[in-house]
Amino acid sequence: MSKHANHEVDVVIVGAGAAGSVHAAVLAAAGRSVVVLEGGPPRKLGDLYSSQLWARRLKWTAPAASDVGADGAGVSFNGGHGYGGAAIHHYAVWPRLHPADFRMASEHGRGLDWPIGYETLRPFYDRVQADVGVAGDAAQEKWRPPGAAYPLPPVPAFAQGQAIARGFEARGLNTAPLPMAILTQEYQGRPACLMDGWCDAGCPTGALANPLVTYIPRALQAGAEFRADAHVTRVLMDGAGARAIGVEYVGAGGVRHIQRARAVVIAAFAIETPRILFNSATDKHAGGLGNASGLLGAYLMAHPSISVFGMFDQDMQNYLGPTGGQLLNQDHFAKDATPGALGSRQWMIAQALKPNDLLGIAMSRPDIIGPALDQFMRKAARGLGNMVALCEPLPDAANRVSLGAARDAHGLPLAQITHRYGNDAKTLIAAAADEGAAIMKAAGASENWRSPIAGQHLMGGCIMGADPARSVTDSLGRLHDVPNLIVAGPSLFPTASAVNPTFTVHALALRSAESLVRDWAQFG
Repeated sequence: MSKHANHEVDVVIVGAGAAGSVHAAVLAAAGRSVVVLEGGPPRKLGDLYSSQLWARRLKWTAPAASDVGADGAGVSFNGGHGYGGAAIHHYAVWPRLHPADFRMASEHGRGLDWPIGYETLRPFYDRVQADVGVAGDAAQEKWRPPGAAYPLPPVPAFAQGQAIARGFEARGLNTAPLPMAILTQEYQGRPACLMDGWCDAGCPTGALANPLVTYIPRALQAGAEFRADAHVTRVLMDGAGARAIGVEYVGAGGVRHIQRARAVVIAAFAIETPRILFNSATDKHAGGLGNASGLLGAYLMAHPSISVFGMFDQDMQNYLGPTGGQLLNQDHFAKDATPGALGSRQWMIAQALKPNDLLGIAMSRPDIIGPALDQFMRKAARGLGNMVALCEPLPDAANRVSLGAARDAHGLPLAQITHRYGNDAKTLIAAAADEGAAIMKAAGASENWRSPIAGQHLMGGCIMGADPARSVTDSLGRLHDVPNLIVAGPSLFPTASAVNPTFTVHALALRSAESLVRDWAQFG
């Protein structure tokens, strides 16, 4: 039987991914009793295998949403399932947000402002990168905002990265090593990366910073308890509707349980977090917990992205390096750098490739079948180069998570997603596509092509803000109308920027968790 069964704990955390594991480690180390409820299976490092088939098992395979908008929102790609959450299969690309990302509305009259600025998060970025080990070259990364130098030397540029970098240089553009939460040398007892491109399968060596080797072990050592296959259905409220008193969840065999707690942290990612809050509606909170503003579920964002491919005559060694890439370009990161659009964009250059599946060689040309595909694969296995453009979507309240008519196995409404990309995002993608073709040509590619638009990195749905009438939480993730109920994760983002969000998720979670420790008297 669980050591915390049938009695109240200090904190119950929903979700064992990046944000939930940070909260668990910090709160347990401070002496708080902590239970983490994870809807997916338990995992340990030895359960991970370098296999394309295995990589699929790490994704969220349960019914996620009853409807997805025509532009998609990357649900199955982004969602996680089990210990580690989505961070178990993330590609460890860890740039920081820029100062302008926090002030979009103030500086451009569109989008939203964050209730904090870059300088508020800067020390947490610095501490997290030292905690987990981030590789990069801060001096060469000319666009990087101020902060501590990376604790590890950068990932190397192999033949693919070197070749494409020549194309950037020929076009008058800059490159720098991609900042990666991947070890380039032994660090805190973890080994250096083999550079074999298996990040999507969870990194069984532990060189990539996912929760299984970073904050989950620290949480366990400090006494936190993790329960797998625990599907949280709703947050429980006191009789006055003023405070959360725990959660209800369905465990093994469909048995319903109640875990009482003095504080509740919902870190269930951008779809499930608002869904749980909607499904927790009470008489006082008829529209769902945290929905006094009417913005629960609103401002869902996903980065629009494309892959650009080039075929080269040389051996590109495209099987080497991290899956996320080797080099970075942010020359067009200023919000007004692309004519006709508001928003940032960046290039992640030279992703490691596998024969098929996500970022697979065969998937780069789905129009080729039969003997022609065999001929293409023989050539591309050595000669294919690629890079990914990531662009910024503007926050739009019409893009949202709501409850649909379909129900899950426990009888609760599934999430319904409404999502479209605006004209600014489409203009950014078009500019990136043109630029990418020119870069590949300048690099010496004999031919080049691009993928369709894909959605990456779900954010928003429980945005933070200073004004309770225009946001769901405060800057620490505490619901404006239920202050002992805390949201953690990318749901909090008011804007998306054009950088991968996982580093910022960690920094926000560390700040929020330490605030709970500091302010615990109001929860005890």
